[in-house]
Amino acid sequence: MTPVSRKDVTIGIDIGTTAVKAVAADENGEVTARVRIPHRLNVPAPDSFEHDADEAWRRGPLAALDQLGVPDARAVAVAAMVPSMTAVDATGRPVTPGLLYGDVRGRAPGAETPVLPALGEAAEFLRWTAAEAPGAAGYWPAPAVANHALAGEPVIDVATAATAFPLFDGTGWNPSACAERGATAEQMPRVETIGTASGQVHGGGPTLGVGAIDAICEQILAGADREGEVLVMCGTTLIVWAIVTEARQVPGLWTIPHTSAGKSQIGGASNAGGLFLGWVDRLVAPADPATADPRRVPVWSPYLRGERTPFHDPDRRGVLDALDLTHDAASVRRASADRAERCARDADRDDRWRHPGPAMDAGHRRRDRPAGGGLRGRRGRGAGRGFPGPHGCRSGIVDQRCRPVGRHRAGRRSPPGVGGGGRGPVPPLPRAERPAVSGDLARYLPRRTRLVR
Repeated sequence: MTPVSRKDVTIGIDIGTTAVKAVAADENGEVTARVRIPHRLNVPAPDSFEHDADEAWRRGPLAALDQLGVPDARAVAVAAMVPSMTAVDATGRPVTPGLLYGDVRGRAPGAETPVLPALGEAAEFLRWTAAEAPGAAGYWPAPAVANHALAGEPVIDVATAATAFPLFDGTGWNPSACAERGATAEQMPRVETIGTASGQVHGGGPTLGVGAIDAICEQILAGADREGEVLVMCGTTLIVWAIVTEARQVPGLWTIPHTSAGKSQIGGASNAGGLFLGWVDRLVAPADPATADPRRVPVWSPYLRGERTPFHDPDRRGVLDALDLTHDAASVRRASADRAERCARDADRDDRWRHPGPAMDAGHRRRDRPAGGGLRGRRGRGAGRGFPGPHGCRSGIVDQRCRPVGRHRAGRRSPPGVGGGGRGPVPPLPRAERPAVSGDLARYLPRRTRLVR
């Protein structure tokens, strides 16, 4: 894209697991420039998960902003995954590894299954980081590092801070909870509400707005706000949220507040997303999964670093079952695509979150909203038709009419489930019901869905 220079342009920066992404958008929401800055994901041990925080959280956002080439944008805001933590020196430069969600150093001995995402992880991250760098100038998550690099302000949003409970108690940093982990409240970042103007980029440039957790941004953009809608985020992590009007606890799943008053989201995160698919892509020889016989594929257990919802078992490991001499690279790739798809579909179809009511009766047209990014690489030469793909998902709306569209052409078999076995030819949709979005979207959707206008 050609960089633009307009006062009505705003910039969003997303610190992801494998890259920093940035986009410039005009007042109509049209993207006018975009850039992606890859960074390393370090796995020094099977249970470890970390960034070079200086590379990914400080230099990455600076490089992304510079490469966008929009010096007179109106505002800039940073989103990031949670939880994360590093120690910084007096200049705001990280001096310890950037710990990421799921790292073993975030586990509390004897901790029970968390009822909220990341609950307790940040506190244990702080304990380890403070012991590794006692007396550091600060202990900051990724967005605080980025915001300080951009505007000299180590600030985070209240939602990111809330994931650090009990360090953050809803009103501020809890001095005793911080002290118990070897830190002080003064070493933690400033907390503001989402969207607050908190400084100027490089001292005199665009306004720095306080961003949010990446998944919250996806939800706002996708517009999943009606009861019964399901938001599927397909990135390094696979996340599925069902929208409900009554907050309730479901064993194995998480319940979090929705951005709309009176609503909640039930679901959770799975390690069967882009992290697993990218690993398979690097491991297995290039091949087109579409050439594999869907009735004869092996079965993946995709838990290379344990699994979160619904099992909450960090010690699970990957298994490839039912291999035989007829299988080739295409079969193994097809199996990985089918398994990731199945994990999304199983969460979507978990009837435990559903609640009888007018919005969930037989006449309700339940819609799913896929979103997300981060799946990039070589999978585009042969991603499975049912779910995974390489270029990040375009937002869209689907319902559960049980017929796939997009790249899944009429008369071709639908992808198999875990045990293999195609479901027979799929009839074409009437022309009036075909989607007005890119066909690439179909590769990200749970099987047996269709796009609607």
